[in-house]
Amino acid sequence: MSAVNDVKWVETLTFRFGVLGALVADRYAQELAEHDLKPKHVGLLSVLDAGLGASQLEIAKLMRVAPSLVVSLADHLEAAGAVERLRDPADRRRQVLSLTDRGRDLLARCTARALALDAELTAGLTPAQRAALHAAFDRLAAAHGLPPREHPDASPR
Repeated sequence: MSAVNDVKWVETLTFRFGVLGALVADRYAQELAEHDLKPKHVGLLSVLDAGLGASQLEIAKLMRVAPSLVVSLADHLEAAGAVERLRDPADRRRQVLSLTDRGRDLLARCTARALALDAELTAGLTPAQRAALHAAFDRLAAAHGLPPREHPDASPR
């Protein structure tokens, strides 16, 4: 076992995940700019598509962001025709968000971009290594309260 002083900071998973995550986030943001979207917009579309939340407050809790950010994201997506706000019939004070056909189409395009980026990122890995990477991420995500992949047994690309 190595001593703490023998391990360089740049060798830690924390550093490496952080740098790789920032690089991937920047690349994905560049891909989304074509649609005038940011990753958090796609997150909101995804939450609505999965039926995990409808009110802006529920969505903010799920996305772990401030409710004011969800309002801003929803404003942008509503102007783009991707979501619509409806009054909750059970509580007229509450607005619920609903995904439109345009929103579903945008989400599909953004998912396709993410899958293409996934393939590019993992191009140097064997199928077994990609499967191991997916399995490791599934475990890490579950350990930190993130939702599981919908199709965990799907063969990684």
